[in-house]
Amino acid sequence: MKNWAGNLNYSAAAVERPSSMDELADVVAAARSLKPLGSMHCFNDIADTGGTHVVLDNLGGVPHIDSASRRVRVPGHLTYGALAQHLQQHGWALHNMASLPHICLAGALQTGTHGSGATNGSLSSAVTAIELMRASGNTDRLEAADGGDFLGSVVGLGALGIVTSVELAIEPSYEVSQRVFEQLPWNAALEHFDEIASSAYSVSLFTDYKSFGQVWQKSRIEDDDGGAVITFHGAAAATTARHPLPEMSGDNCTAQFGVPGPWLERLPHFRPEFTPSKGDELQTEYILPREYAAAALETLRNFADRLAPLLYASEVRTIASDGFWLSPAFNRDSVAFHFTFKPRQDDIEALLPDLEAALSPFGARPHWGKLFAAGASDVAPLYPRFKDFRNLAHAHDPEGKFRNGFLDRMLGS
Repeated sequence: MKNWAGNLNYSAAAVERPSSMDELADVVAAARSLKPLGSMHCFNDIADTGGTHVVLDNLGGVPHIDSASRRVRVPGHLTYGALAQHLQQHGWALHNMASLPHICLAGALQTGTHGSGATNGSLSSAVTAIELMRASGNTDRLEAADGGDFLGSVVGLGALGIVTSVELAIEPSYEVSQRVFEQLPWNAALEHFDEIASSAYSVSLFTDYKSFGQVWQKSRIEDDDGGAVITFHGAAAATTARHPLPEMSGDNCTAQFGVPGPWLERLPHFRPEFTPSKGDELQTEYILPREYAAAALETLRNFADRLAPLLYASEVRTIASDGFWLSPAFNRDSVAFHFTFKPRQDDIEALLPDLEAALSPFGARPHWGKLFAAGASDVAPLYPRFKDFRNLAHAHDPEGKFRNGFLDRMLGS
């Protein structure tokens, strides 16, 4: 099997597809080494194994909504798109979604995936409880009252067990309108970054680091006066449906031009029935304190000529702070620089060390599920609770059943 991007051939010796939790427990207990596979959207080997791959799509299960507590219990292998449809049908919503609704919950949460919005936490910030099948085949349930065990497990890199279900905070369904603006002046972005990033519920800026080709604003209807907006900080309102990648059709994207629609049809950039983004791309992302946004943009502008042959597009988003030990937004309001690259992995890997060295003074943390060059000695100082996480992983998996090459590189042997 290959991952989503096709840049990684998985190396598992066997694949199991259990159809019940009891079967899954038997597989886990018997295996010497294993990893679960979800939507396979990671671009590195975080989910690879030389042992057994466990694919959970035969487990079934549907979300269970508890209206009184405003929570939903969800199987970890379910995609955000499927969960969103279920919630909307029952009048509920999530606080945010990633650009793609195609990804599964467990993988997105374990790698610290996020959407956008100056006051919106990552997807993990909605988690109120998590259930993990440990190496023994037994299942533990953790919630906020469990303190460090909970905070270290939600963004757990797959090191602590298989995420079998999660509970998420939900809220009543709401509507969102989306507008796209084109050609934002570079100086306007630098001088007014915080104002621009806070101008709507969710904001994304797309750049090639020579100019800002697009700004996507997603406003909750209660915050949108419904009036026509012609310009935005010198950028003009788009007159045709746009795609973040200029050569791609806007038909693949969620509705624009300020037309109100349900949250699940506006917060993601891409419609679930279409191939998201480019499809045959590679991805890298760095997350750093929001106060360094302008300085980091200027630094990355120095790479514009080196990026140009490799880049489809780059997206700049904001994320509110959270408390999960290995979340890229741990204890700091953040700005994220996301790179959608052409499938030229050797050239990208040659560039990444220089890119990371340039962003290092800003404390840039790489997205766990995407391509990056940093090793444990680079990453550990970026996370104040890194040693605690490493100890937690060893305590729950002392024989390394869930370990793989990625975790050996990140956590040490």
